Amino acid sequence: MSISEKSASTQKIQAGLKRRYAKEKRFRLYGIISLIISFAFLLVLLTTIVSKGLPAFQQTYIKIDVTLDQADLGVDKNASEDELFSAPYSKTVKNSLKAMFPDAHGRKQKRALKNLVSKSAAYELRDKVIQDPSILGTTQTFWFLAKDDVDVFMKGGIDRKLPESERRIKDYQLAWIDQLIKEDRLEKRFNTVLFTAGDSREPEQAGMKGAIIGSLLTMLVTILLSFPIAVATAAYLEEFAPQNNRWVDLIEININNLAAVPSIVFGLLGLAVYINIFGIPRSTPLVGGLVLTLMTLPTIIIASRAAIKSVPPSIKEAAIGLGASPVQVLFQHTLPLAMPGILTGTIIGMAQALGETAPLLMIGMVAFVSDIPGGIFDPSTVMPVQIYLWSDSPERAFTERTSAAIMILLGFLVLMNLIAITLRKRFEKKW
Repeated sequence: MSISEKSASTQKIQAGLKRRYAKEKRFRLYGIISLIISFAFLLVLLTTIVSKGLPAFQQTYIKIDVTLDQADLGVDKNASEDELFSAPYSKTVKNSLKAMFPDAHGRKQKRALKNLVSKSAAYELRDKVIQDPSILGTTQTFWFLAKDDVDVFMKGGIDRKLPESERRIKDYQLAWIDQLIKEDRLEKRFNTVLFTAGDSREPEQAGMKGAIIGSLLTMLVTILLSFPIAVATAAYLEEFAPQNNRWVDLIEININNLAAVPSIVFGLLGLAVYINIFGIPRSTPLVGGLVLTLMTLPTIIIASRAAIKSVPPSIKEAAIGLGASPVQVLFQHTLPLAMPGILTGTIIGMAQALGETAPLLMIGMVAFVSDIPGGIFDPSTVMPVQIYLWSDSPERAFTERTSAAIMILLGFLVLMNLIAITLRKRFEKKW
């Protein structure tokens, strides 16, 4: 080969290398751009949720001087608890507001004046009187929850510069609010109601406690059922099931297929079997946990099989060589070494179940439940369903509470993933 031919061949090879390097650089660039776009979308999503949800962690309160007139209430200090319970406390709150704003006239303004404070004011006043009847006949100062429109206005959700016809708060209501602000009778505090109360039709009274406890009870039922069944199934299929058996192959195929079944199908199965056949009460953590167990079993089984399979065969062979039975090998060597992977798969499956809504809608957990569940047989809802209910509510104050509830749910999911990482590092053993 002549020198010119060698030079041409070398140039051709170098040109090919440059094209290949250019393709690799473009591929890396495309990957970086994809990551940037993904993080940008994630950042926009989280920013939107946080910016809308943060105001819900504050709540406006109104200070009112309440005169507990015994004649208006129709009770005295010696009245029984039942009589104190049924007294017209809402009338007392309304009279106290009238005394603060005597210029309110007409039915419309009087109704608007009454709606400065939440309906819960009467219940709080009742509880105070029952707790200490000696305050009857005196004037007491109370901080009551403000109505949702007042709360939204104080958080900047209503623009007072808009024409009166285009905002929910009228000019005379603005004058009342300005007077309250001037007299230091309006105050924003941390919204403890969001964590200590159940659901309510009134936005300012709505809380997440019922949904949080309902989710925890549902997850408790789910993990108590799914974990032992899934681990036992994975151990049998990996360690004891006969090879090249058509029934075992059929079971493995079905497990893999069930992992891809839409979650609402499990809700239909729970409705048909657990509720219609076995008669388990609707909208309870028990039936919710049973449905979510069916949904999470394939995920945990697949993760557990992978963890068991990753245990080196030399450890099993050494144990058998020392006289251990197959069951002893499984419980004393295989499962302890595979436990980090099993726990990780379990917590990921539980996190997936925690965020599910569709299967729970089919078994009645979409019902409005204001009481806090005390057990797995009490009617309840879960956090994703609570978010769905609030997002469908027309009141503007529910918008911020929906975002706040999403933040709480995301916090639980992040916590579960951190637990999974911690457990994996804690129990992980190197061989």
